[in-house]
Amino acid sequence: MHKTRVGIRKEDKNTWERRAPLSPNDVHYLSTEEGLSFFVQSSTNRVFKDEEYTGAGAEVVEDLSGCGLVFAIKEIPISVLKENVTYVFFSHTIKGQSHNMPMLKRIMDLGATLIDYEKVVDEHGKRFIFFGEYAGLAGMVDTLWAFGQRLKWEGIGSPFAALRQAFRYDSLDLAAEDISNVGEHIETKGLDPILAPLVIGVTGYGNVSRGAQRLLTYLPVTEIDPSEIATIFKSPDRSRKTIYLAVFREEHTVRPALGRGKFNLKDYYDHPEKYRSQFQKYVPYLSILVNCIYWDKRYPRLITRKELRELYETEKNPRLRVIGDISCDIDGAIEFTVKATDPERPVFVYDPLSGIISDGVEGRGPVVMAIDNLPCELPRESSNNFSHVLKRFVPSIAFADFSRNFEDLELPPEIKRALIVYKGSLTSGYAYLEEHLKNHERIPK
Repeated sequence: MHKTRVGIRKEDKNTWERRAPLSPNDVHYLSTEEGLSFFVQSSTNRVFKDEEYTGAGAEVVEDLSGCGLVFAIKEIPISVLKENVTYVFFSHTIKGQSHNMPMLKRIMDLGATLIDYEKVVDEHGKRFIFFGEYAGLAGMVDTLWAFGQRLKWEGIGSPFAALRQAFRYDSLDLAAEDISNVGEHIETKGLDPILAPLVIGVTGYGNVSRGAQRLLTYLPVTEIDPSEIATIFKSPDRSRKTIYLAVFREEHTVRPALGRGKFNLKDYYDHPEKYRSQFQKYVPYLSILVNCIYWDKRYPRLITRKELRELYETEKNPRLRVIGDISCDIDGAIEFTVKATDPERPVFVYDPLSGIISDGVEGRGPVVMAIDNLPCELPRESSNNFSHVLKRFVPSIAFADFSRNFEDLELPPEIKRALIVYKGSLTSGYAYLEEHLKNHERIPK
């Protein structure tokens, strides 16, 4: 059988990016069972060692010249793009992101093809290939770590101080074990009375939120409806051995602007301008907020700078200590997420009265964790999970006849929906990107 040459690119966007789109185990399967020939670009940073790929039957090379199909994770530098190659990666172009338009133009100029994982969806728009759950998992580890560090700075003893950042664990299981130990401590010895009742709010209910909530199962958590939060604080039994979890959906976070009528999800998505945020009424009760929602500028924010300032002007010691902004939309749902962070400097404190931020956990205001590439903190687990899903689509892409017209191209519909550029031209579903490209001159071949 003829073997199609498939390349796996090394990731070099930053030193924290250690993931791979296909694991050695899945490369071995695709090579032996599907007749594919793999060429893996050598990397000393990748979580999977070169020797693991060699043992799986791949050839480790310095460059991917000669590979007609290349898989990657992050954006590919313009300088390494080649003519007529089919590239599969997260391009971050579908919103017309200006910083990636030169890359998109170069792909077009080279007559290349671009498939974006983010748009591999079913007929209802549900994604197949994603890292979202692992963003939630790593984000929750880092948020609980930040909570422990903040309490330590305040002089409040807590079992959370024993936690580490996600990337400092050799595996997710070890992180879960430490969180479980925190849970056992709370169940037996309780929390410092000043912390009770401890309420964690999680926004959203998608893959990111599910990942975050998964780790909370290792703690003595009682889930409550957001409407019950205020009631807990009125009860004389402020349990020190229970953590309360409130998961917020859209109907909890916004209300009709005119104050009349019931919330309607479809109407909210279609006409967000008709709704106003009501999330501020919950904020005074939360000790930890974990933000996992998709947001764009059409939608109301969860917390504005003005609302946070008012909270700190009216309360001497607000309960809110940490915000794990896993979604990490700059100036977005959390308006004072003013910058993205990284594992080396993972958190900053936002002073709501001065508007000044400072790295670390010290100072007036909530600690904000806003790492913009959280799955890279769990590189092996997240890569294995991603690869397990991706491998089912690899043969159909590798054996597709890309000499055909787009209409005649035989690919699974999920993959065909993700074709942004086909042989140098935007496909019909992404023709709107032409408007975003107008401001960028085409880069010469």
